[in-house]
Amino acid sequence: MGMMKFEVPHTLSKDDARKRVEQLLKYWTDKYGVKADWSGDGAKVIGKVMGINLDASFTITDGAIQGEGTDPGMLLRGQAKSYLQKKFSTVLDPSKSADEVDKGLA
Repeated sequence: MGMMKFEVPHTLSKDDARKRVEQLLKYWTDKYGVKADWSGDGAKVIGKVMGINLDASFTITDGAIQGEGTDPGMLLRGQAKSYLQKKFSTVLDPSKSADEVDKGLA
């Protein structure tokens, strides 16, 4: 299976972006049993989200989250990419506080 690349821009500090991404990963862990392994400014994520196998890695930089994951195939590619973009964009929204982000994930 091929790889699918993604990039989600943000305007937060790298530390704030990481804290918010940690909230997202905790949500995925609690809801779907996804496992996340952090190393520096990046993480490896393995599990199944909404029925789609997720095997991805990403890095938080000073302006974006960049990563790649296993391509779920032509039929689910658009859905998977859209879901990742939406979730990362939601948690990285600078107009929301970290508490609002946390409540919005539930």
